[in-house]
Amino acid sequence: MSMTPMLTPEQLTALWQRRAATRAYDPTKKIPDSDFEAVLQAGRLSPSSVGSEPWQFLVVQNRELRAQLKPVSWGMATQVDDASHLVVILAKKNARYDSPFFDDIIARRGFTGEAAEAARAKYAHFQIHDANILASERSVFDWACKQTYIAMANMMTAAAALGIDSCPIEGFDYAEVNRILSGAGCFDAQEWVVSVMLTFGYRAADIKPKSRKSMEEVVRWIR
Repeated sequence: MSMTPMLTPEQLTALWQRRAATRAYDPTKKIPDSDFEAVLQAGRLSPSSVGSEPWQFLVVQNRELRAQLKPVSWGMATQVDDASHLVVILAKKNARYDSPFFDDIIARRGFTGEAAEAARAKYAHFQIHDANILASERSVFDWACKQTYIAMANMMTAAAALGIDSCPIEGFDYAEVNRILSGAGCFDAQEWVVSVMLTFGYRAADIKPKSRKSMEEVVRWIR
């Protein structure tokens, strides 16, 4: 069954034109709970390689924790105080085909017996041969991080559709942010690691139109 379009191509393009990295938020405006629940659902329902979902979303509303993160997060230094919501996306460590994490994936997808073994063999072939990501813990982590960026993009798009602004954050000291949040009991550092962060809220002022390469520069049709 085909899907019924909810937006015209023109409306979709306008949505993307308005979405922009927001570096200053209006501190008087907070995102309604129902709207932010929809943003989180966009992350939760995102696609991922082999259905792995190697992510967790920390919604950091604690002001003391935000204050600790600010000095080691230059990329959000102008945002973190006034942002309505701060989300830290975690990536699963050591998400190998032969790990308990993948046992859960197989069980969640309803595979048992021979079907479960066939699925594991397929995941093994993908990780060992196709993607070749088992050479190091870092390469497995990088693969998991790729999946979190899919969720991040969907969350920002969902936010824009609801009139909410956002900004992706990579500008931070990864070791320090991991230390602060895991030390505060936000996650188990043996199982998870910080991948990327996001701020959400409502822009404090107009943002100049974004600069992007033309379609001709970035798209090639192979016919």
